[in-house]
Amino acid sequence: MNVNDIKWKMTVLAPDIEILPFECADKDLNEFLQNDAKNYLNSLLATTYIIQNEEDTIAYFCISHDSLNKKDEEAAKWNKINRSIPNDKRRRTYPAVKIGRLAVATKYEGYGFGRLALKAVVMMYANEQQRAGCRFVTVDAYRSALAFYEKNDFRYLTEKDKDEETRAMYFDLKSI
Repeated sequence: MNVNDIKWKMTVLAPDIEILPFECADKDLNEFLQNDAKNYLNSLLATTYIIQNEEDTIAYFCISHDSLNKKDEEAAKWNKINRSIPNDKRRRTYPAVKIGRLAVATKYEGYGFGRLALKAVVMMYANEQQRAGCRFVTVDAYRSALAFYEKNDFRYLTEKDKDEETRAMYFDLKSI
């Protein structure tokens, strides 16, 4: 089965929207959706998108503004990023959007909803009229999700975090 075999709808979470049951393998991600997502919305810290069918929340992701910043100790990585920018437009900081959380309910894993969520973020910023410029999508990926992001063309921002529980990764919107 895949996303095309299930009837689903993607919605921007609003204060009056009911969050249907959701459970993934990560307790923190479960608790964020149930207890914090609306607080982040009300505090203007992140916007959460939910993918639901009639009885479940299948997946969700939240996004907020971010930036890629040059760090002198990572000159080689920064040079690689800079090569994709015209010389006269290069700077020390580039606008980005951060995927703060992305989770798929355990019973819907492997159907392609994680990939659908990533594609939705990319399409929001690559193809739609933007209110502000955005060149990159960033994520602090859990170690257990690194392979997922790698398969979806995200690259590591630094090697300094290679032994950490999360890794900073990015996707260049101009690559599509």
